[in-house]
Amino acid sequence: MSEPADRPPAPDPGDGEGRVSVVGTAHVSEASVREVETRIADDQPDMVAVELDEGRYRQLQGEEPEDLDASDLLQGNTVFQFLAYWMLSYVQTRLGDQFDVDPGADMMAAVDAAEEHGCGVALVDRDIQETIQRFWARMTITEKLRMVGGLAFGVTDSRVVGIVVGLIVGLLAGPVLALFGGSLGITEAVYLRAASGALLGLGVALVVDQLAGLALDGDQRFAAALGSGGAVGVVAATTGLVDGLVGSYLGGFTVTIVGSLALGLVGGLLFGLVAALLIGLRGSTAPEAEGLDEMDIEDLTDADVVTVMMEEFRQFSPGGAEALIDERDAYIAHQLVGLRQAGYDVLAVVGAGHREGIERYLADPASLPPMESLTGEETGSRLPWGKIVGIVLSVGFVGFFILLAMAGVQDAFLLRLFGAWFLINGIFAAGFAKLAGARWSSAGVGGAVAWMTSINPALAPGWFTGYAELRHLSVNIGDISTLNDLLSDETKPIGEILSEMFEVPLFKLIMVVALTNVGSIVASVLFVSYVLPQFGTELGGVEGISRLMVDGATNSAELIWGALT
Repeated sequence: MSEPADRPPAPDPGDGEGRVSVVGTAHVSEASVREVETRIADDQPDMVAVELDEGRYRQLQGEEPEDLDASDLLQGNTVFQFLAYWMLSYVQTRLGDQFDVDPGADMMAAVDAAEEHGCGVALVDRDIQETIQRFWARMTITEKLRMVGGLAFGVTDSRVVGIVVGLIVGLLAGPVLALFGGSLGITEAVYLRAASGALLGLGVALVVDQLAGLALDGDQRFAAALGSGGAVGVVAATTGLVDGLVGSYLGGFTVTIVGSLALGLVGGLLFGLVAALLIGLRGSTAPEAEGLDEMDIEDLTDADVVTVMMEEFRQFSPGGAEALIDERDAYIAHQLVGLRQAGYDVLAVVGAGHREGIERYLADPASLPPMESLTGEETGSRLPWGKIVGIVLSVGFVGFFILLAMAGVQDAFLLRLFGAWFLINGIFAAGFAKLAGARWSSAGVGGAVAWMTSINPALAPGWFTGYAELRHLSVNIGDISTLNDLLSDETKPIGEILSEMFEVPLFKLIMVVALTNVGSIVASVLFVSYVLPQFGTELGGVEGISRLMVDGATNSAELIWGALT
């Protein structure tokens, strides 16, 4: 609990225990603002306690946002915690726009009214970053994916969602087709047709995109490029128009890679388009859609909008909801009980969704959990399966090279294999970083370390790219408001909004970090699916590699035994 700076001290409490009254408000309700002002004027409490922490209080006061610490944004979990916080902020901003009131106006009305009537002010909520961290740590991997996916489906155009889903499915399906396509009847001729159509279609799409940019904007330009490129690609793939040219310049290995990826992406995009159609028919799940239009303002006073969302999360993430709702009820109640025991008459202004839980604790303080259990960083009680899998993969990768070396495989072969690993990781990591708008120098840093970070679960190439990019960027919390304003603009096409979002330093940094990591992951999948089998043929295929691994293990054991004896 803390008092805002430059606030008058609370009056001396009288003898004995004070009392606490709780007002439940909606954070975007003008009616709640009026109710708060009236209650403070009528009750004249010693202290007004508000559901704010120091950071949110300063932000609502309009103080200049602080620059964000790079180390807080360039770590995997923290990025997702920030995204969850941003999405919740966006929802409240949209609700505030709908009802023409600033989010948090009820809390600031309480602070201003307290100042006007000479009351003390106490900030009684837990730090939001601590809350989000504990919320994220309590969720399982499946729950995290469902939450992020649900937020994306709620605020993203269905066409964009469909394309993204299609690309992900396609990138996963391509390597699978390359490995098992033969058993499905996919021949080299099919791969050649697919590769020819994909390359010609891509070339036509790029040319049309540049030409269309002279006369068209946004969605029309994208549609022209996609439609023309897709049509030419289909014609080339079905007629074999450029098979001879492509086959003469590309080897069989390259044709297999390009062809299988093309088939996978086409199938993935078709799947994504169907998903987008179903999403469109179902309608957006965002609060700003029909449900919000039909929502009566009085309904909002029955529940804090953030709490409403979290109650929905409770059905699939009890642990996450506990951190975001139940723990905050107990934390705030602890603060209020302390004020009451000190003899203050307190009026507590909290989101209506918290009121019932807080009043239950105030009626029975003995039921409050220990304060130390409600604060600090949450590590989670489950095994860190992600780290365990990462360590196993790292050990397996390094062990693979060591066993081949111990089996007598020539150094030149191992050097070529490592060179292929280095290049494919570097090219994809740097390429994806550049796609996100990173400078060449920053992209180069991420690409240079991608080979190492791909096998080290404690590192990620995006961190290095992000740190290099931060030399040219200045990010701060105020970027969140800019992003919310862009997402709220319904007059601009999607392409223009996305382009402007990349001009916001905070969004650009997150995308650079994320896409660098994605590029490295894609490279690792392609290496295992395409490159490694190609090298394996030089060693006798799967059977030959297995034999060499056994020989390497045997030689290693003999060497270790000899050293010990």
